Amino acid sequence: MNYWLVKQEPSVYNYATLEKEKKTVWDDVHNNLALKHIRAMKKGDQALFYHTGDERQAVGIIEITSNPYPNPKEEDERFVVMDVKPVSKLKRPVTLDEIKKDPKFKNWELLRISRLSVMPVPKNLWDEIVKKSNS
Repeated sequence: MNYWLVKQEPSVYNYATLEKEKKTVWDDVHNNLALKHIRAMKKGDQALFYHTGDERQAVGIIEITSNPYPNPKEEDERFVVMDVKPVSKLKRPVTLDEIKKDPKFKNWELLRISRLSVMPVPKNLWDEIVKKSNS
């Protein structure tokens, strides 16, 4: 299994809405690097659901429930989507400020390429975020 982080502006779509809906199609990604990451996702992978904007924090864990496929709303097949479902809300959100203060995260894409909306999470960093959420 691989681990990811996916970002969304909570005023557009948030983790609570995903919990209510029980599943959704993760779409509207157009950045080439983010699309490359989506193409690398596999059914069964997990991702941190990260609220951007004023919140800037990881709030929940989701599961990728399909392999990537062309976005049916787009003409161009390079725009891919995947289906997701909620797994669990984090015990407490882990903020970007907390992550920035921890030297373990200094080379992670979340800090290096801050506008990127989809990125891999190395297992050691995934475990650290889950640990922080439990403290």
